[in-house]
Amino acid sequence: MTQIASSAARFDVCAVGNAIVDVLSPCESEFLEAQKLVSGSMQLVDAAQSAALYDAMAAGVEASGGSAGNTVAGVGSFGGRAAYIGKVARDTLGEVFTHDIRAVGVHFDTPVLEDGAETGHGTGRCLINVTPDGQRTMCTFLGAANQLTVADINPDLIGESEIVYLEGYLFDPAPARAAFEAAAAAAHAAGRKVAITLSDSFVVHRWRTELLAFIEASADIVLANDAELMALFENEDFDAAAAQLARITEVAAVTRGPRGSVILRGDERVEVAAFPVEKVVDTTGAGDQYAAGVLLGLARGLSLEDAGKLGSLAASEVIAHWGPRPMVKLEDLAAQHGLKL
Repeated sequence: MTQIASSAARFDVCAVGNAIVDVLSPCESEFLEAQKLVSGSMQLVDAAQSAALYDAMAAGVEASGGSAGNTVAGVGSFGGRAAYIGKVARDTLGEVFTHDIRAVGVHFDTPVLEDGAETGHGTGRCLINVTPDGQRTMCTFLGAANQLTVADINPDLIGESEIVYLEGYLFDPAPARAAFEAAAAAAHAAGRKVAITLSDSFVVHRWRTELLAFIEASADIVLANDAELMALFENEDFDAAAAQLARITEVAAVTRGPRGSVILRGDERVEVAAFPVEKVVDTTGAGDQYAAGVLLGLARGLSLEDAGKLGSLAASEVIAHWGPRPMVKLEDLAAQHGLKL
């Protein structure tokens, strides 16, 4: 693909994703069994299922989320310049999401869905049940988030962003996938980089062939965890699967839980240790915050190792407390550990 030389970027990262409000509640494994939920999984539910599960859950905490939304919030916490494209409805949760993402310094001006309440497409929500070991089980009602289309992709905003980050969860609906294609085309036309996260092994199983085709044609940077990576190539050999991914994209960053992460670029392979955490409270958002550090590092031209360290630091911060977004300023935390942006 021929690319023109890029000009100075207004934003480090512009993310395209599902605009979701998270509801996080503690639970025991017996609750998951009673609700017929697989621990650690993410599944899509309709409005009725979402309402029934919400009624059964323990008292929880509401927080603006969505995978890519969490990532750009992390970029902003690092002091980076971030933008976001995602769909909310004109309702209370939509107002909450819009306020929260703008409050952390992220540029967000995607037109709202005006008739969401009438059409059953209210602002999306993710019901997250967290077991005592910190594992999260997610049931997502996409609502308005699922209504993102090509018309919502602002090519000028895309062209002003060093890296355009696409959330794999949005690969399910066909209109949103078309929006992915439009965003990737606009990014490459402006000489920018395109990154995608695989998001969840269930997404990979549903769309493996299509994801591989998109990565080969349009993705410069791929982020995944080890389960998603091995599902993508149907290969239980981690190193072999990682090498396969590195052959079809410019940069591959793969997390391995407490074993840290591996980042590959061509023949270069860097292993990054996980930052120690006194107690894992909630793993929600760990991959999202890892992506924030890695993407900002790459956008700023840091080495793979330094970008990976920023990612690991952000992940360690978020798993030490409830919620998918940082509770302290990651820019300050990075400075404390001698990491420069």
